[in-house]
Amino acid sequence: MRDRISLCLGVFSVMALSNAIVPILAGFGDSTISQGAIYAAYFFGAFLLVLPAGFLADRIGEIPLIRTGLVLTLVSGLLIMALPSTLLLILFRLMEGVGAGLFVPSALSVINARPDHEAGSGSFMAMLNIGLVAGLIGGGWLVEVSGMLMSGIMLFTLAAAVPALFSFFLRPGPARDLPPESASDTLHRLVRVTREYFWLWLSTVVILGTTGALTVLYPEFSDLPPGILGFTIAAMSLATAIAVVIVSRLHLPPIPAIRVAAVGMAVAVMLVFISPVSFIVVGAIAGVVMIAQLAFLATAEARQGVVMGLFNAASYGGMSLMPFLAGFIAEISSFFIAFLVVACSSVVVAATIGRCRCRIPGR
Repeated sequence: MRDRISLCLGVFSVMALSNAIVPILAGFGDSTISQGAIYAAYFFGAFLLVLPAGFLADRIGEIPLIRTGLVLTLVSGLLIMALPSTLLLILFRLMEGVGAGLFVPSALSVINARPDHEAGSGSFMAMLNIGLVAGLIGGGWLVEVSGMLMSGIMLFTLAAAVPALFSFFLRPGPARDLPPESASDTLHRLVRVTREYFWLWLSTVVILGTTGALTVLYPEFSDLPPGILGFTIAAMSLATAIAVVIVSRLHLPPIPAIRVAAVGMAVAVMLVFISPVSFIVVGAIAGVVMIAQLAFLATAEARQGVVMGLFNAASYGGMSLMPFLAGFIAEISSFFIAFLVVACSSVVVAATIGRCRCRIPGR
């Protein structure tokens, strides 16, 4: 329980700090290009590291990577406050992303290898989403109240110091009790799970990417004012946080749950086309899929580092690919067609997810 609390505090602070820059992006750089680069540098750094971090977690253990990730998060926050020039901010955001890329798959590897992995992953993913909302809304509110541009960054940097300290008291995960394997064996296992669970990775790309696609489409599609739109998107993340906690206690069979949720997501996407209230449904369904995917992987593999690296790589890949695809289709066709294509992608997931087979290699 103590380790779970430390890791949940860690993911909260990592995600809150990553989003605290959003309300104040206009205060940095002299163009949308530089502001976009500051924002994107974090995701680029995280995407580059999540898969190597998963591989290394199975080689050297998760704890050193968790510690390094949290320390990098703390240091990057301090540097962002101290030296807020455009070029340096891009570098520091890249460092922050590297820290997140090291921390998230390694922490999930520890949690998903434990006997209470469903409850643990539910708490972890809930705090991840709550952290995103806290950074976005809480960070902006702090700036307005205090009048200090860096007040949100300051608060969440200080918050990151707590789990960074706690990380030095973490215990190794259960996978440390397994027989050692060579680097070649780990690489072969990476290739095997990439191929064997391909349809699961596709479901991650599509379902989680759908939330990003709708986030990108809706500002131009709707006539909602920015404030209302921000709260609408935040409500989606809060719905995800609530759903992962509830679903993690229900012990649903993973593959059927993903299939039903994928059909529900297709319907929810088209409902968003009609009403923004349906963002809440989209967020809740995304939470169901996250927990089902993590439950599948927990029973499929004894060592969790590689699969958690792939899970996070697919998540970041989906958040890059699906918004780009949806925006491109909306540009050359119409918003209705873009929403329809995104919805049909979820139908493809429902049709193909059964091709993944759980395999329990002597757990």
